[in-house]
Amino acid sequence: KKKYLPKLCSGEWLGAFGLTEPNAGTDASAQQTTATLDGDYYILNGNKIFITNAGYAKVYIVMAMTDRSLGTRGISAFIVESDVPGFSVGKKEKKLGIRGSSTSELIFENCRVPKANLLGKLGGGFGIAMKTLDGGRIGIAAQALGIAQGAMDETVKYVKERKQFGKPLSQFQNTQFQLADLNTKIEAARLLVRCAAFKKDQKQNYSTEAARAKLFASETAMEMTIKAVQFHGGYGYTREYPVERMMRDAKITEIYEGTSEVQRMVIASSLLK
Repeated sequence: KKKYLPKLCSGEWLGAFGLTEPNAGTDASAQQTTATLDGDYYILNGNKIFITNAGYAKVYIVMAMTDRSLGTRGISAFIVESDVPGFSVGKKEKKLGIRGSSTSELIFENCRVPKANLLGKLGGGFGIAMKTLDGGRIGIAAQALGIAQGAMDETVKYVKERKQFGKPLSQFQNTQFQLADLNTKIEAARLLVRCAAFKKDQKQNYSTEAARAKLFASETAMEMTIKAVQFHGGYGYTREYPVERMMRDAKITEIYEGTSEVQRMVIASSLLK
């Protein structure tokens, strides 16, 4: 903690989280990256994809199989520094949205990581990953909420200014009803996000609350941004207005840190256990 946290918290170093693989997306338990003990080192082999901050991070938390026979209990977490031998950054993804965020592949070729860099207990990596995702889902929900609110702000401004058939779009009842419904969903999403964040702050179990917040906020963001483009008409499809970017940025919030389908699985599991 003394070695890594001060520089990460100050922003001097960036961190990254390596879980997703070509064949281990939603099914995070299907890890193929391996870590084999060799004296005072673990030797990592494999690759990770869609890693945020890859190429810019100094420190990576990487999940790898230390004992395949144990399933998820054979997954361990390792602290990998960017300059260790055998570690490299691969292809940088060209994405639909969030283009200001670096997303790249991580490659491990006989990567030698000190034994002391095992994070937590041997075989405890899957639990660390799931807890990380729970917290991350609140962040993604907040991101989605911000996108939705931003799209609403732009749309309200536009419909007040844009005139068709002799009056502003804001005076048409269809516009008013659609915006009223969207505003209600945005405010509901805001309360779900705050509920999940409050439970996390209080160190209570918040897995289900985080799933609800991410599910509802992300789908609200997608709905709001699609409607925002529609309200802007042809202008909404151009880069003259920011709503087309908001629509592209919103889509990923339904996918990363667990798809909307995974969030429904988490919620249903808590209801039916």
